Amino acid sequence: MSYSGAPPRSCPGRSLSSTDVRKSADFSCMQTVSPMGRSVRDEMTEQARLDPEVGAELDRLRPFEEVARRIIRLRLDHGLSQEALAERVGTTKSAISRLESGQHVPNLATVERIAAAFGGHVEITFHVPAVQRAATPV
Repeated sequence: MSYSGAPPRSCPGRSLSSTDVRKSADFSCMQTVSPMGRSVRDEMTEQARLDPEVGAELDRLRPFEEVARRIIRLRLDHGLSQEALAERVGTTKSAISRLESGQHVPNLATVERIAAAFGGHVEITFHVPAVQRAATPV
């Protein structure tokens, strides 16, 4: 992939705002390594370090992106297009596309329907630190 023309809002070499992070759907320039020799992950980490608002927005989007990655992986592992998955789930391709973008809050009912479409189910796990209980006198 070559890099030419004016950089989209999300391109390395331009400062990102939280609005850019939230609204950017054009990842055409987000290669593994940018033209300047830095990975996109490194660039995003740097932007988050420089601008706490960008960092907060990236943190807010992280769980949605994780759900998106898992849905994409499931769909690709079964050789399905977004349209085919949407048909299986009983929704629209645009709904699957929005979910896979990682930019929207996933609806639990939709995620459950996706799992059911493959004969599976959703499991929710909480990873929290252990609670230190005070010793009670006997």
